[in-house]
Amino acid sequence: MTRILVLGGTTEASRLARLLAEARMDAVFSYAGRTDAPVAQPLPTRIGGFGGPEGLAAYLRAEAITHVVDATHPFAAQMSRNAHAACAATGLPLIALERPAWQAGPGDRWTHVPDLEAAVAALPDSPARIFLAIGKLHLAEFAARPQHHYLLRLVDPPGALPLPLATAIVARGPFDLAGDLALLRAHQITHIVAKNAGGEGARAKLDAARELGLPVILIDRPALPPRKRLAEPQAVLHWLQHRM
Repeated sequence: MTRILVLGGTTEASRLARLLAEARMDAVFSYAGRTDAPVAQPLPTRIGGFGGPEGLAAYLRAEAITHVVDATHPFAAQMSRNAHAACAATGLPLIALERPAWQAGPGDRWTHVPDLEAAVAALPDSPARIFLAIGKLHLAEFAARPQHHYLLRLVDPPGALPLPLATAIVARGPFDLAGDLALLRAHQITHIVAKNAGGEGARAKLDAARELGLPVILIDRPALPPRKRLAEPQAVLHWLQHRM
């Protein structure tokens, strides 16, 4: 008997959930609970953490999980590390559904930095208008550069912001080039800070930056333990079916 745990949170995870449901495979979809209104899935869904790698291992045993798919965001590093450790402890196969990182092309003005601290340091000293496209969890780090005005695009209303000069808009991707060009122009953006998440749903801001000649500070993905990786949901489905 096969029972699959999908650690979700990405567009690709949702596509995989639909494929699994259509194939009538026994699977559970898990959200971390970071957004107020997560996208509904065609699979039984749980929301919330597991309690570290030990808690995840206990869940895998209790729910008779046989295969784990890590389809979390490329920057959800702790969850990916926990999944790797839990699968090692339980002897379960682990596959990562991981979209390729973005690569710079002609006309791109990208500066690659290893982490958030380096992204803050890479900002200009003189006041600028920054599109801070990193989500809501690490905004406080940028309070170290209070001279800038920050534009935030968030899935949920943010409440109080830790930045003295900031404008927040609430929107859920995917986004397109025309919309992001209009956004950057309307807010007179001079710089973009983004995580190298990859995929098509959030790439439009980088294409818009190229068209407008704007510099982009791109945060590299965190290092993760080695694991088998596939880029497409259909490939993961085939891998699961083969393992069955």
